[in-house]
Amino acid sequence: MTEAADPRSEALELALASQDVAAVAFALRHDVVVVPKLVADASAGAGGTGGPGADGADGADGADADGVAFGAAEQVRVFGRENTDKRILLLFSSADAYAAMVPNDTNRQVMLYDASALRAFLEVHLDVLEQVFFDIAGPHTMAATPEDLLKALH
Repeated sequence: MTEAADPRSEALELALASQDVAAVAFALRHDVVVVPKLVADASAGAGGTGGPGADGADGADGADADGVAFGAAEQVRVFGRENTDKRILLLFSSADAYAAMVPNDTNRQVMLYDASALRAFLEVHLDVLEQVFFDIAGPHTMAATPEDLLKALH
């Protein structure tokens, strides 16, 4: 996991634009992906407190999962629907693509994951993830099951 001032993956952007599943898998294995970071903010109503927020956002179990897998207590921001314990992982080709999904979030933060960090996260949280979306705000959205994404990362 790394952080950057203007994080993006041109390889993933191009793969999503062509809607090429093999190219997406290749980009994820050989480049980085932008992952939303859960931001603890007492005034945040959109999942910033670590528990489900108004938008169903939730943090993965950072102390026992992310902390062990990545050596840090930073948590991935995942999303969920009401009345379910399953979560959706949203991944992005750039910080701008994430900003398009949450334009009113004034404290959006992201992390860059490489293939091994993404694989470790998926392995730890496979039982609670029901779907993975790439660049969900478009214009080239793609989706995968967590199991299929994990297979593509091996």
